[in-house]
Amino acid sequence: MKDIRIKTDNSQKIFLNKTVYEESLDRIRYVFDEFPNVVVCFSGGKDSTVCLELSLIVAKEKGRLPLKVAFIDQEAEWQCTINYMRDVMSRSDIEPLWYQMPIKISNNCSHTELWHHCWKDDEPERWLREKEDISIKENKYGTDRFYDLFTKIFATEYPDTKSAYIGGVRGEESPSRQMAMTCHATYKYITWGKATDKKKDHYTFYPIYDWSVHDVWKAIGSNEWKYNRLYDYLYQNGRGLYQMRVSNVHHETAIEDMLFMQEIEKDTWNKITEKIDGANTVKQMFKFVPKQLPYMFDTWTEYRDYLLEHLVIDEVKPVFEKKFEYYDKAFYQTPVYERAMKKCVSALLRNDYCLTTLDNFQKTPGIFKYNRLRKQNGFDKRD
Repeated sequence: MKDIRIKTDNSQKIFLNKTVYEESLDRIRYVFDEFPNVVVCFSGGKDSTVCLELSLIVAKEKGRLPLKVAFIDQEAEWQCTINYMRDVMSRSDIEPLWYQMPIKISNNCSHTELWHHCWKDDEPERWLREKEDISIKENKYGTDRFYDLFTKIFATEYPDTKSAYIGGVRGEESPSRQMAMTCHATYKYITWGKATDKKKDHYTFYPIYDWSVHDVWKAIGSNEWKYNRLYDYLYQNGRGLYQMRVSNVHHETAIEDMLFMQEIEKDTWNKITEKIDGANTVKQMFKFVPKQLPYMFDTWTEYRDYLLEHLVIDEVKPVFEKKFEYYDKAFYQTPVYERAMKKCVSALLRNDYCLTTLDNFQKTPGIFKYNRLRKQNGFDKRD
């Protein structure tokens, strides 16, 4: 492993005579010392695997076993992930918090069915698989949205206990994440986290925020830690180190992996196409996402506006229109305008009405300066 890299801004790094592995163990030790209740957020991905194993080392040192491990099951998961999850949750040093309860997740496979309703109590015959015996099945947390659940679970289960999540988020994967985890103190001197609910002393920390993807796989390999074998199959199908994701299969940032599902997990694929509207369409459509501007359009902006008019349902059109208006003002007459319009086309084809891909694009370091041009030079909306 490389010496630790502490990022201070978008370009500078401070090197210490310490590996990221050693430093992350010390960070987790600090979290355990400060918080009587620690829960590892676990997705089955490589980063959460590293956080899990490091946290188990510290929990054993401090006599804090079994370690609480939380997994919010979004139903439309890879079978490889579920197999790995069963292995992890059955360990004697882990207290399993496997949530299989009714929630709704954005469905980026379809332009008409915007939500996938997971684990609906009145439709057990349509579940993609049976629930686990050990799972938590009742949603008593006052929300059915995935990203709100983490806050709500802590507020419900540990309202009077100082509590911390440990999560596997790394700055290398997103410049906006890097900035968020290096610029402002979250808890005392710690920048690598966020306040889940500061009034209740509930926080989330990311102790491997400065790891590279190579550090992650080096740690897994050197320590012979078990990991999700989905990565092997994705690698065999040509996915690069920075492209492989473990997520629900219709997530906006992982949807391309569905192209390989039929080859990797045919039974899962058959179930997904029956349950998730638009799944098969995605598999076919992404083979034809144009790398070049289609000949019938003069500009990428024209192509974008055509898709907005004819592909997107009325319910989410205002969401895209507002974001596109911002893009037009921010990037018009800048060198990245065409790139920005291509991102808009991609978002429309993905039906990314949560705007994740567009938000990530405008937060990248190289794009910020072009956003500033809008204010400095008073660019008007495109003609």
